[in-house]
Amino acid sequence: MYFFDWLDHIDKIAFTFIHRDMSARWLDFFMLLLRNQYTWIPLYIFMLYWAFRLDRPTGLKFVCLTLLTFAITDFTSGTILKYHFERLRPCYDEDMTTVIRGIIGCGGKYSFPSSHASNHFGLATFWYLTVLHVKQQKWHWLWFWAFAICFAQVYVGKHFPLDIVGGAVLGMVAGLCVFKLFEAWVKRDYDKYLKNPSLSLP
Repeated sequence: MYFFDWLDHIDKIAFTFIHRDMSARWLDFFMLLLRNQYTWIPLYIFMLYWAFRLDRPTGLKFVCLTLLTFAITDFTSGTILKYHFERLRPCYDEDMTTVIRGIIGCGGKYSFPSSHASNHFGLATFWYLTVLHVKQQKWHWLWFWAFAICFAQVYVGKHFPLDIVGGAVLGMVAGLCVFKLFEAWVKRDYDKYLKNPSLSLP
């Protein structure tokens, strides 16, 4: 138990530094913008555009499995794990009463793991691996995108840093698993084509 108490203590020190000690009015606005779901609508439109520039079967697989990735990470983090661990969100934690700046509403009671982290790192992992597999391109900016949103979650006071780490690990595992499903699905269709070239190539 001593180790977990120490880990919790370090986590709260890191949270205090990011949420309070780093704070600035202009940064408040920027971080709130980063974590707003509507900010990233152009990105999601771009990913749809990218998907449908592929051949239609591959593009549809990409879109369907993107939705599956999100469903897995969101349900697992928000419905299962948060209520298993029952770790209080910073604004509900009595130790953090003098630290919380109240720049955003508190939200749900529990915070581990972060659903923002699991969802965005899940998507970043699946997208990165799929683009690499299909186009041999390394979209490193996807990792920066996921990290920036998650950092903003700590900055505005929604999550402790370890909530983010837990969510990111969950998301990356889910994204990798769904990518493996995508890879197997594409290979199966390609093998069918090799056996029967009269079929359209997936």
